[in-house]
Amino acid sequence: MAGGRETCLTLIGFLLICLKMVASAKSAPEIPTIDQAYSKISNSITVEWATVPGATSYLLSAEDGDTVIETMVANSPGTVTGLKAATLYEITIRSISAAGRSQASPPKQAKTVLAAPILEVSSPSSDSILVQWEAVYMAIGFSVSIMQANGLGSIWKENTTNTSLTFTSLEAGTLYTIKAYAWNANGIPGDDSTCNQRTSPRAPANIQVSFDSGALKASFSWALAEGAFNYTVMALSDSSELTCSTAFSSCTISSLQCGTEYMISVSASNDAGSSKSSSTVTLKTVACAPGRVTIQEDPPGHLSVAWSNVDLGDYYVVFVKSDDGLEVHCNTSLTECNFLSECGFTYFISVFAYNKAGQSPLGDIFNYTTAPCCPSDINPVLVSSDRVEIVWSPVRGAELYETKAADGYNTVECNDTVPACTLSALECDTKYNITVYSFSEVRGSNMSCTPQFITTAPCSPEIKNVSRDAFSTINVHWRSTNDDATYTVTAQGEKGLYQCSSMGESCTMRGLPCGSVFSVTAVAETQAGRSLPSYSVPLETVPCCPTGLTVTQITQSVINVSWTIGRVAQTHVAVLESHTGQSKCHTHQNYCLLGCITCGVNYTVTLKAISATGLTADCSYQSYFSGACCPLGVKLYRLGSNGIRIYWQASRGSASYSTDLYGSKGIFTCTPSAGLSFCDVTEIPCGDVYTVMVSPVAETGLKLTFCPKKIYSVTCSGSTLGMVIYRGKRNEE
Repeated sequence: MAGGRETCLTLIGFLLICLKMVASAKSAPEIPTIDQAYSKISNSITVEWATVPGATSYLLSAEDGDTVIETMVANSPGTVTGLKAATLYEITIRSISAAGRSQASPPKQAKTVLAAPILEVSSPSSDSILVQWEAVYMAIGFSVSIMQANGLGSIWKENTTNTSLTFTSLEAGTLYTIKAYAWNANGIPGDDSTCNQRTSPRAPANIQVSFDSGALKASFSWALAEGAFNYTVMALSDSSELTCSTAFSSCTISSLQCGTEYMISVSASNDAGSSKSSSTVTLKTVACAPGRVTIQEDPPGHLSVAWSNVDLGDYYVVFVKSDDGLEVHCNTSLTECNFLSECGFTYFISVFAYNKAGQSPLGDIFNYTTAPCCPSDINPVLVSSDRVEIVWSPVRGAELYETKAADGYNTVECNDTVPACTLSALECDTKYNITVYSFSEVRGSNMSCTPQFITTAPCSPEIKNVSRDAFSTINVHWRSTNDDATYTVTAQGEKGLYQCSSMGESCTMRGLPCGSVFSVTAVAETQAGRSLPSYSVPLETVPCCPTGLTVTQITQSVINVSWTIGRVAQTHVAVLESHTGQSKCHTHQNYCLLGCITCGVNYTVTLKAISATGLTADCSYQSYFSGACCPLGVKLYRLGSNGIRIYWQASRGSASYSTDLYGSKGIFTCTPSAGLSFCDVTEIPCGDVYTVMVSPVAETGLKLTFCPKKIYSVTCSGSTLGMVIYRGKRNEE
């Protein structure tokens, strides 16, 4: 069913088309007649015809055997475009109305004109223009004309069969209009081609150069060139080419190289090209900063600065600025300068080269630190036997001080940042060469510092012996290795200080108090100072002799010796000595009983005081006379009623005697005349018992009471001579 319906619809459409064609054929307009067809432009043909009544438009057709090009136009004339140049076409036309279109008119032939040459225009120089083109189909010649684009001046026309043409003697930098066309064998011109071309400008004149030495750049200026759009400055050297461009009359080139000679040229350009370069101008830049700068200080205090020669350098200036702000300079055409320098400074050194262009750029700034100054006021504040302390004022540039002490065999060193040093472990009485070197991290040690000689204090003497003689003189002997030393020996104790001096190896001290303990030391002294004291040696003086020695006779054969104990005496030995013998006792007390004493004899009394260490002091005293012997045969005789005679036998040796009678009614004493051996007591009561004692009397008048006593009874018998009865000896308690 569907297939039948589609077939039916197709048939209906075909019938409608046919009906329409029939209706059109009946009302189509008349066929137009072409009056003429011609070509003025290479891609079109213009057709002229008589107007057809009722026609609303026309269809133009151009056929060259390969293609048909149709164009709808409204009326005559009409132009068919899009054609090929120099090509023969068959032209037809149809009139069109609302009822349809007519049949094609009888054809008419027409040929398109030659195509316009395609121009290539350039200005090879500021006064010429070169016009070039490719060959044009069917052309046998070309016509080219030129004139200023502003209409001024004349037109210059040239005919040629070539495909290029050069116009010369033109105005530089001027815009020209160029027109060209080709013609065929019939002399019919083709399409023309028009273009504008400007001649290139002339080279700029009056070039001026201004060089900035500090920035290493140059500014250039010139007179403007006619028709120039842009200017280019070229700076050419052996190693580089620098340019700058501008539309104005000045330009700057930076980043120039120092020590370089540039050839400067300026060219102008526009859309036609560039002019020839101007006459070259020479530009010499400043010299480069000198290199291979060497700085030496030899001898100290003289600074030598040297450098390598540089291109374009006429002379050199060296600036030397110290770190305290002082600056000096030297100007020379050589490659070396010398300056005075001071120790401990840092110098900042720069070298510049100069020429007419100015000063070279700043090169490297060198700093050179001279050796630190040497200390000059070294002052020893302490010199001992094994140590030297020295101080000095700080010096410029020193970061550290190295102190060395050398004696020819050994060296002692100390390093410190402060201006002081203590040299220890030195040898006594030794001359040292002491040098203080100043040191800085940059320059090291200043080895030119002057040494100073310092001798250490003398060595301590060694006491070898301390001896005493019989006169309590102290002799001190020592050993020492010092030269030209004076020795002082000191004995110091609680009793005071005693000294003796000598330049030898011994000295003597006198007058040291007894019973004292001393510490004995020796010190050596030279111009360099004093030694340390020697090791002390103890010294003990003999004990002091006792004072207040007393000899008391206890009995006829026993005496008591007593004394006041002297200092440091621990024991004593008492000795009584005579021609009859010696009596001695050793005791730690302050008295001693001596027996076996012979009466009536002169004794020498000595006492020895002995210390705990055994030191003995021999103490001598005056002689002692022992008491007279007690009398023998003492008897009493009655003298009258109240008197008694006492009789005795004197012992050996002369002596004085005293007689004492002790009774209940009193004590009766009598003293005989010298040489007598009896004594009378008168007025003595009878009828009493008396104790009778006859005592020797010492030279001092002291009565000795150690003789035996006898008891007698005196009776009263009435007679003149009474009886005296011996009653016996009295016991002494």
